[in-house]
Amino acid sequence: MVCELRPAVFQRLHEGVAIPAHPLALDASRRLDERRQRALTRYYLASGAGGVAVGVHTTQFEIRDKEINLLEPVLRMAAEEVERAEADDSFIKVAGICGPTDQALAEAELAAKLGYDLGLVSMGGLHGWTEFELLHRVEEIAKVIPVFGFYLQPSVGGRPLSYSFWREFAEIPGFMAIKMAPFNRYQTLDVARAVCHSSRSEQIALYTGNDDNIVADLLTTFRFMVKGKPVEKSIVGGLLGHWAVWTSKAVELLERIKAAKKSGAGVHDLLQEGVMVTDANAAFFDPAHEFHGCIAGIHEVLRRQGLLAGRWCLNPDEDLSPGQMEEIDRVYREYPQLSDDEFVQRHLEEWLTV
Repeated sequence: MVCELRPAVFQRLHEGVAIPAHPLALDASRRLDERRQRALTRYYLASGAGGVAVGVHTTQFEIRDKEINLLEPVLRMAAEEVERAEADDSFIKVAGICGPTDQALAEAELAAKLGYDLGLVSMGGLHGWTEFELLHRVEEIAKVIPVFGFYLQPSVGGRPLSYSFWREFAEIPGFMAIKMAPFNRYQTLDVARAVCHSSRSEQIALYTGNDDNIVADLLTTFRFMVKGKPVEKSIVGGLLGHWAVWTSKAVELLERIKAAKKSGAGVHDLLQEGVMVTDANAAFFDPAHEFHGCIAGIHEVLRRQGLLAGRWCLNPDEDLSPGQMEEIDRVYREYPQLSDDEFVQRHLEEWLTV
């Protein structure tokens, strides 16, 4: 049996939306701050995001540890806030899915039970597995919930995967979208080519997760010759940790990119803006220190806006790297047009009301 997407979700997914990767709100004791956790979801809904991804890297993988046990609460709270907001029935709820097959299936079943539309399937932590074993795992998950594939960069737990792997992956019924996040142009190309050569190419939506190349990715249409005929696929949206902050401006940016792709006007200006976005991302994601401060960097922006009370992570060793605070200060000064602080301040009180 193959799980199918609701038609409204399928259409919205292929039109292309902004899907922020949902952070985890903690208090000073590193316990879940439910009021602010719900406020974050409300912020993403109010920003015009077309979906939200919960239980992913930005939510911190440690939520799955037995002594922490926060996967179900954070998935449930986000789903409740979407329902409470009476969001359009095309709003896309994505749940992160990790671990060996038994764990992944249990997480898929939980997500499906809570009304999530897709499972973002991570290959992280499975470095000893063969590509055949990884494909079998995905096939089993797709029987429980439609799959949002995920090519994760090695710097944060991913691994290089072959073109052949993605070519076989693309034929799995129930595979509906792919987050391409290897932070590598060659590997991104492998995925796009594999999808275009697949018999299911029209069923699969391409999303960028390359936080270092967001705008250029979204302006990109791939074209490959398949059996003597050209097949095209565009990167239609993004599922991004970077879009967990300054989200309303990210939604506006995506709409401007869509308009530019239709008209052909303004592409040069967008590419210049893309350099600013990448510079801001470098401050938030901390590539200078192998991404050690990436989650803390996102938290710091949300703390400045008042959405989070602090930048605490479940792992007490996770915090900003040396010089990262100064870099965040710098991009705030240099690119004020990218920030949505004013929008947040107008609505913060209502979002924080339980």
